[in-house]
Amino acid sequence: MRRATRAWGAAALCSLVLAGCSAGDGADERAADARPTTTTAGRGASGKKEAKPEPVPEPAALKGVRLNVTDGQTVGVGMPISLTFDRPVPVAERAAVERRLEVTARPGVTGSWSWVEDRNLHEGQRVDYRPREPWKPGTKVTVRAGAGTTRTFGVGRSLVATVDVRTHTMTVVKDGRTRRVKVTAGAPGMDTWNGTMVVLDKQSRVLMDSRTVGYGKAYKDYYNYAVHLTTSGTYLHENPNANATAGERNVTHGCIGLATDGTARRFYEEVIPGDIVRVVGSEETVATGNGYGNWNVGWKEWRAGSALS
Repeated sequence: MRRATRAWGAAALCSLVLAGCSAGDGADERAADARPTTTTAGRGASGKKEAKPEPVPEPAALKGVRLNVTDGQTVGVGMPISLTFDRPVPVAERAAVERRLEVTARPGVTGSWSWVEDRNLHEGQRVDYRPREPWKPGTKVTVRAGAGTTRTFGVGRSLVATVDVRTHTMTVVKDGRTRRVKVTAGAPGMDTWNGTMVVLDKQSRVLMDSRTVGYGKAYKDYYNYAVHLTTSGTYLHENPNANATAGERNVTHGCIGLATDGTARRFYEEVIPGDIVRVVGSEETVATGNGYGNWNVGWKEWRAGSALS
């Protein structure tokens, strides 16, 4: 079911501090401009003592900022850093906000912030950071959003699952090891989103109600081992209908169904937030702000979404 009523560096001892873009195509200069700087009092060419400049006030928007990662959390290789604000940040203020955002990664990465239109928020209430390519397993990341918010998290092992709706199979590649799983996806007219999604969270049991997504009284029931993929309600979960249809045909209302023979439970137990689930062979591509659809945007376009680009 597409929706539910509820879910949810480079060298040793070196790293790159990234704000806006960090490297390539003039990005070094932009990063230097973007990162906060400290100025100390000293003497100018005349030998006279110069006054220390007044500090620039922190943008008010950062007082209510929220991060999608917790301190010490381990995430998958696809997890973006996502900040949301209590109110929309006007276009004229966004560069000032980005200059107060820092990402430090070991090993270092090339990355960029980009303003994202979240399906459940107003335009200007969300800005995300992602590297050019998915994080390398074992990367340690620290993000600072102004003076009052700091989080450090780690990237775990790599897990990427690719669902082919035409062959009704899911290929799971975990740390270089591959296995294939039979699935059932969205029936014609209720197609599963195409493109790359990132695991938001997971729950062992979720109530799903078709009336919340415009499908009348088609279903209202609890489903087990639910892996949450989009804010519009796409899940990868255990579905009794998959016992007969997985590997054969697509019968769901947009979710990806796995059989009750332990297949769903196995995937549920190994997946973590930030893991990548990619759907191929379907129709409409998932929007950037419908969960974490960030990887569906090309790098040039992603960088263009930064106020410092």
